[in-house]
Amino acid sequence: MSQRHTLQVFEQYQKARLTFVQSVADLATRPQNIETLQNAGVMALLRPLLLDVVPSVQQTAALALGRLANYSDHLAESVVRGDILPQLVYSLAEQNRFYKKAAAFVLRAVAKHSPQLAQSVIDCGALDALVVCLEEFDPSVKEAATWALGYIARHNAELSQHVVDAGSVPLLVLCLQEPEIALKRVAASALSDIAKHSPELAQTVVDAGAIAHLAQMILNPDAQLKRQIFSALSQIAKHSVDLAEMVVEAEIFPAAFACLNDSDEYVKKNCATLIREIVKHTPELAQMIVNAGGVAAVVDYVATTRGNVRLPGIMMLGYTAAHTESLAMAVIVSKGINQLSIALNEETEDHILAATAWALGQIGRHTPEHAKAVAVANVLPKLLQLYMRTDLSEDLQTKSKKALKNILQKCVYLPVLEPLLHEASPNILKHVVAQFSKVLPHDPKARRLFVTSGGLKKIQEIKTEEGSPLAEYINTINSCFPEEVVKYYSPGYADELLERVDHHGNRA
Repeated sequence: MSQRHTLQVFEQYQKARLTFVQSVADLATRPQNIETLQNAGVMALLRPLLLDVVPSVQQTAALALGRLANYSDHLAESVVRGDILPQLVYSLAEQNRFYKKAAAFVLRAVAKHSPQLAQSVIDCGALDALVVCLEEFDPSVKEAATWALGYIARHNAELSQHVVDAGSVPLLVLCLQEPEIALKRVAASALSDIAKHSPELAQTVVDAGAIAHLAQMILNPDAQLKRQIFSALSQIAKHSVDLAEMVVEAEIFPAAFACLNDSDEYVKKNCATLIREIVKHTPELAQMIVNAGGVAAVVDYVATTRGNVRLPGIMMLGYTAAHTESLAMAVIVSKGINQLSIALNEETEDHILAATAWALGQIGRHTPEHAKAVAVANVLPKLLQLYMRTDLSEDLQTKSKKALKNILQKCVYLPVLEPLLHEASPNILKHVVAQFSKVLPHDPKARRLFVTSGGLKKIQEIKTEEGSPLAEYINTINSCFPEEVVKYYSPGYADELLERVDHHGNRA
């Protein structure tokens, strides 16, 4: 009887420990409980339970710690200060798969908050232990370790280099080839987080053969996987011409264009971002995308998206048009200007409007034909309005002004310029008047229209400094007309005529 009673005490103690860690793990899922748990000293109570003799207590204690550390950087720092990380790293090598998953979750939860906390995870020797976990048979252990490595790598190039130096990249590429979708997702995400920091790190990912495996999965039905695939390819392609060419050589186009119509917003956005990162490098890469039907696909994408999802498509059209006259004409032929004009009127955020203004400027800056195509879409008054509004960001005002100048300096189609004579500020007016001074001397029909529409009258009303470029342009325009016509439209001429009438009457 006494032996049974004694064992019962131990059973009750074991049950109480398990109930405690399960309750804490459950409470830690709700943010409103975190502060109370912390004030009750939960960290100090969980720490010895990581070394409990009962595996389920150990695992659940680790899970509870992970959830707490995940909540805030302050709690993650408590895990570091409590000297818990070395214990977890030691257990990664020794314990069963359930514990390994929970321990990797804690490391990830600590590392995610800041580069300093990620460095603390590295300092306790976690990288080697996590890389060993990538060779585990159990896919869920690999997944947990991959998450942690990705969260360490995402902060900066130095931390990312530590992850690479631990030998993780070839194993992450192997994880891409595993059948489990969840593992593929986190492996692609981790490779993306490594590649994004520098050309050298991206090259390491490429050298491990990642591009071919990523490219094979661009049409996978799983949306979350496709998000990570396009993100990883974008982070590789963005760094240099060579890396972008390697992505293109994986023959993902034109198949990838289908993903611009994906039902998932992030798949669409990441696909558009990849195309943008490729076309920005050289005219040859941009031409390759154009030849594959990329501009038409992106114009449709800009037409069907809004806000930040629309942004990479807008920028792609701008980068493509910036390279050469023929590429800009490809954007015009695909009705890109119409969609950019709609975006300029629909969007409300300054950075998206700035990108749209920039893209229109890149299309219109090449030749009079390009400038006319932009101007007839009626974007010049809108660009002028964005430039003159003082409540908008400096970047938007600057880009609107630059786009206006780019287009105006090439535009010789006068009907679209005339409204600007009445609205433009002096520093923009200079460019508008300059275009009239180029065209009117050689075009009698335009001269007649300029008089009847009130343009000549408006020109006489402009106040200028003698010898300034604007004064010279006005003199050039005035020299195209008979002196008495110019005089007739000059301010004060009607009063002068009336005065002459009075004098004439007096003489009579």
